[in-house]
Amino acid sequence: MGEVVATIKLMPESPEIDLEQLKSDIQTSIPEGAELHKIDEEPIAFGLVALNVMVIVEDQEGGTEKVEENLAKLSGVNSIEVTDTRRLM
Repeated sequence: MGEVVATIKLMPESPEIDLEQLKSDIQTSIPEGAELHKIDEEPIAFGLVALNVMVIVEDQEGGTEKVEENLAKLSGVNSIEVTDTRRLM
């Protein structure tokens, strides 16, 4: 099999969330078998900033599920959504 890069949009609960702390929490929550590629900030509105988390996982059924579960459990996270997946050549 190959590898897939997935982009997961993470929405904080409020604009007051410490994004640097949240980024640190994201780094430590990436499970074994997945690799954090990068985290980009995306301004939404009224000071709210979403984080686009790009991870590399194996191309198999349920490849991003464990990453999604871990991110959803983080303190200060309102919602997560996989917005893009691409196979790495």
